[in-house]
Amino acid sequence: MIDIKLIRENPDIVRENIKKKFQNKKLPLVDEVIDLDKKNRAAITEIEALRAQRTNISKQIGALMSANKKDEAEAIKAESQKIGDRIIELEASQEKLQDEIKQRMMIIPNIIDASVPVGKDDSENVEIERFGEPKVPDFTVPYHTEIMESLNGIDLDSARRVAGNGFYYLKGDIARLHSAVLSYARDFMIDRGFTYCVPPYMIRSQVVDGVMSFAEMDAMMYKIEGEDLYLIGTSEHSMIGKFIDQIIPEEELPYTLTSYSPCFRKEKGAHGIEERGVYRIHQFEKQEMIVICKPEDHMTWYNKLWQNTVDFFRTLDIPVRTLECCSGDLADLKVKSCDVEAWSPRQKKYFEVGSCSTLGDAQARRLKIRVAGKNGKKYFAYTLNNTVVAPPRMLIAFLENNLQADGSIAIPTALQPYMGGKKFIGKNAK
Repeated sequence: MIDIKLIRENPDIVRENIKKKFQNKKLPLVDEVIDLDKKNRAAITEIEALRAQRTNISKQIGALMSANKKDEAEAIKAESQKIGDRIIELEASQEKLQDEIKQRMMIIPNIIDASVPVGKDDSENVEIERFGEPKVPDFTVPYHTEIMESLNGIDLDSARRVAGNGFYYLKGDIARLHSAVLSYARDFMIDRGFTYCVPPYMIRSQVVDGVMSFAEMDAMMYKIEGEDLYLIGTSEHSMIGKFIDQIIPEEELPYTLTSYSPCFRKEKGAHGIEERGVYRIHQFEKQEMIVICKPEDHMTWYNKLWQNTVDFFRTLDIPVRTLECCSGDLADLKVKSCDVEAWSPRQKKYFEVGSCSTLGDAQARRLKIRVAGKNGKKYFAYTLNNTVVAPPRMLIAFLENNLQADGSIAIPTALQPYMGGKKFIGKNAK
């Protein structure tokens, strides 16, 4: 949610931003907010004037009563009652106006960074940089679930009977690999100075409204029937929510946190759910990064966050690239975002394994996360998030890039301590 002052003082900036995001249907919202805001401020001005008038009348009544002029006092009391009734009427009107303003402000997209390329959708995202040399082996790389099945590591049929498409059973060394990657990611981020957290896996609607747009919520979140609770789609949701209605001393910033959680997503929309694979699924686990910082520091942290993910994947011998998300591919709360994509030797192309975003003060404004500056002035914090790793999707890249000609999987040195010292999974395993 942007600052309403921007709409009051520079509505053309807001309109141009909406156009850059190819959301022209939202343009009327700007004029609607301006009109409602004028009415709201007029109501506030009238309420303040009436309260001052009522205070003055109260003083007059007190003076008349002291002078034993009760009849005159009673006459003025009637006038005071009329003023009180008008104040109640105006307050009800103002509350309705504020609700209508908020509804529209929650839909108007955040102002994107000037560096964001303008484009309609993810097909117009821009490659930034590649890390590691993508290779295609001289043998056929099977589909990822075929690799897992050859190692007796996955059971999709049973999961389908138990829960439907989009779920899985991982077994044996593949299940161990899944846990090993998450444990390694945890320690990798702790070594980089981040504080490890395990958050609540459910959040209230107030937090949901604060961390994402309504469209995202409808497409992603599972609601608990009969409860004001939603299953999280990522630990970012509950980690940012941790600071709701808080005033943070400026000297405590930045907060650099890395959190583990299971994640639950409907995955509604064009992508759908695969029957055979584990690329797009309803349930997965993830290690996340979250930063709460001062406004002037957010771009420095943005670059540090995506670099952490690149470095993590390179320690596992997986080539990656970074991709700048264009304006039309940015969620409404985001200021700037880039995807980290891993190389797929089977498909001979890159695919998304993580996303890094800075949201400016949009989440903080919705959740009332403020910072107490050293000069006593309060301002909204800036929030960022980034994926460290999200298996089992990440396992697709891991298995394909570390697959050997005999069907075994090489375990990179960094991961071997988390796999009980194993250097291979499969035929060469010792």
